[in-house]
Amino acid sequence: MPSLDDATLRAAADKLIRAHQQACVDNEWTFFVDEIYARDCVYTCEYAGVMKVVANGSEEIKATHYGRDMQVGWEGWTFPYMGVYTGSDNRLVTHWMNRGPGQRADGSHYETPGVSFITLNAEARIARQFDMFDLAHQMRLCDELDAAGLLSDALRENWVKPMKARLLEQLGAS
Repeated sequence: MPSLDDATLRAAADKLIRAHQQACVDNEWTFFVDEIYARDCVYTCEYAGVMKVVANGSEEIKATHYGRDMQVGWEGWTFPYMGVYTGSDNRLVTHWMNRGPGQRADGSHYETPGVSFITLNAEARIARQFDMFDLAHQMRLCDELDAAGLLSDALRENWVKPMKARLLEQLGAS
């Protein structure tokens, strides 16, 4: 596969960032998948060993991660990018935040960091994406949002409680 130049890698990252910014506004996360991801891409997100989302192809990405998973109470959340790093072999690393609604009394954001490892194909579409973030910190953040009255009921019931139960089961199994 031919190597993409730095400008092309950055342009692909900027396109992804703009799409995510719009998705945060509209709370619609599938409109950009066909334009940014290769049809045969593989998207993977490991949730601390308690749940693994693997989507094979753009249709599965729309049905799982950007469809099902983003429709469980993430309204009011944003996912701003803090940095993009280009590498060799058509690879990008993006650093982003899971930023909850509202702000703390001191003006800081309710947020936890995440990172994506992305490989682009010759057409500068995402061929592989592997996302990681610290699930324990994310659960603590959700507890803090809940105490502040900022966590949606849907997110608490459909994502936070099941994830906490899986984490506890995993930790208790050892």
